[in-house]
Amino acid sequence: MSALIERLLAVPGWIVLLVTGSIVFAEDALFVGFVLPGETVALLAGVAAKLGHVSLTGVLVTVIAAAIVGDSVGYQIGRHVGPRVLDRRFLDKRRKRLDDAQAFLSRRGGSAVFLGRWVAFFRAVMPALAGTARMPYPTFLLFNAAGGAAWGAVVVLAGYAAGASYAQVEKSLGRVSALIALAIVVIALLVRRVRKHRAERTATRAPDVTHPDRRPVTGRRTSPEAP
Repeated sequence: MSALIERLLAVPGWIVLLVTGSIVFAEDALFVGFVLPGETVALLAGVAAKLGHVSLTGVLVTVIAAAIVGDSVGYQIGRHVGPRVLDRRFLDKRRKRLDDAQAFLSRRGGSAVFLGRWVAFFRAVMPALAGTARMPYPTFLLFNAAGGAAWGAVVVLAGYAAGASYAQVEKSLGRVSALIALAIVVIALLVRRVRKHRAERTATRAPDVTHPDRRPVTGRRTSPEAP
């Protein structure tokens, strides 16, 4: 992580914006968000903004616009060729999670587009699923824009805050110590996101676990809280 940050600090600001925007866009538009680290890149772009390598406004506009446009492209792909994409073999290992995303969309409608933005896998597949389900585009766009703006601002500003820690440590202890501290902060933020993601996955599966038709039949009475 420290090597990645060191490289980030060495490239011109326009490259930071170009790479950040491209990855965030591709994460949503090309159905590969579980491969491309859009959130990590947006986080690091926020760090670069705090360190003065690029404008914070530029990063915010780039990330939010790329997220909204990428989702819109993903929606159109789902609307026109969605069933063929969903049947591709590269999704076989993720079939259960894909079914969870479809069920979540069916239950929550437009709000699933907003909430899905905060979960890496859902962020990648929800736009295409919404298009496949023929969700009206104005409805999709409303929740897509709200989710993209909120997610982009939170992730970029989290990176910006991490960059503030870097600047303070660099002033006191030097560049190497600052890189190590920044790596720790960024990793902590990512671990927090992973834990939240796991909690959300558990929540989306809760109806399947508690469905009365799916409870195992045993010879004793179980309490409502029993798994």
